[in-house]
Amino acid sequence: MIKYFITCCLIAAGSALAQEHPIDNMPPIPPFNPKNPHVHDPVMAKEGDTYYVFGTGKGISTLSSKDLVTWKEGQPVFDKIPEWTKQALPGFEGDIWAPDIIFYQGQYHIFYACNATPGKPNAAIGHATNPTLNPKDAKFKWTDHGKIVQSVLNRDLWQAIDPNIVLDEKGTPWMIFGSFWDGLKAVKMTNDMMQLQLPEEWHTLARRPSTQKLYQYELTDSQIEGAFVYKHGDYFYLFASFDMCCRGINSNYHVVVGRSKSVIGPYLDKAGFDMIDGNGTDFAIGDGKKWAALGHNAVYNIDGKEFFVAHGYSIADQGDSKLIVTALKWDTNGWPVIELK
Repeated sequence: MIKYFITCCLIAAGSALAQEHPIDNMPPIPPFNPKNPHVHDPVMAKEGDTYYVFGTGKGISTLSSKDLVTWKEGQPVFDKIPEWTKQALPGFEGDIWAPDIIFYQGQYHIFYACNATPGKPNAAIGHATNPTLNPKDAKFKWTDHGKIVQSVLNRDLWQAIDPNIVLDEKGTPWMIFGSFWDGLKAVKMTNDMMQLQLPEEWHTLARRPSTQKLYQYELTDSQIEGAFVYKHGDYFYLFASFDMCCRGINSNYHVVVGRSKSVIGPYLDKAGFDMIDGNGTDFAIGDGKKWAALGHNAVYNIDGKEFFVAHGYSIADQGDSKLIVTALKWDTNGWPVIELK
């Protein structure tokens, strides 16, 4: 999620959640509402009888709920800036973006993005593990394992942000990530998820057309980010967010989808067009009544129920970013369907 440090009042509230370019109409973060919590770039996991949500914020924000209705704020994953960023990303100040959470080989793995120059590919993705998500458990402790991958300004046309981990049909983990410019990438990981598998095998899954000069890095076109790959039936479904987030009620963020028989694509939309050429079937968009826009979604099967998780810009809350958790269903042709409430 490409963002910038909004204003001192938002930073004091504990989050930096807007685009690189100054935006005057992003509202201040309101007081915490347990029935309608503020969040950005949410991902979710369940342990025992509790759902946990992780999102963008200082040290990675956390929420928990027993019923997906009433939420509690938790302590951030990190109480200080990850040590590895001091050398890898000088100037990084601790606003961690767009985490992903997965339970794998007996541990919870969280992957997270750090960007020292918001809006530019001076960024890296880190990795931490915990045997439990329950802060009251004696075993609860996040252990950081450092950097997985880094993008470098004026070297790379992709950005090391928005990580998502998916297992292929053989159970091999892949990291999906990237944004803008040359789009969304997939790279195979080692079986312990501690690093990229060597030799590195890179695949571009989706991008949007750009008229920019090489290394121009403007945010005016090629607007794609927030990849999430989910296996359902015979297909892998690639969800991606198009257009611009973080502008409150003026956001035009929305989710598109395509599907493939392989985790590395090609991902085709309903019309059969490849997402690598800028295509995608509109899936989740603002309704102009409750939600001005929504995006950066995740999809889960938890206890046999499938969920769509995202943030939406609430019109009633003057464009504040709110948590969306709703049921995910499928049409007769195997395409995902949601009903926003």
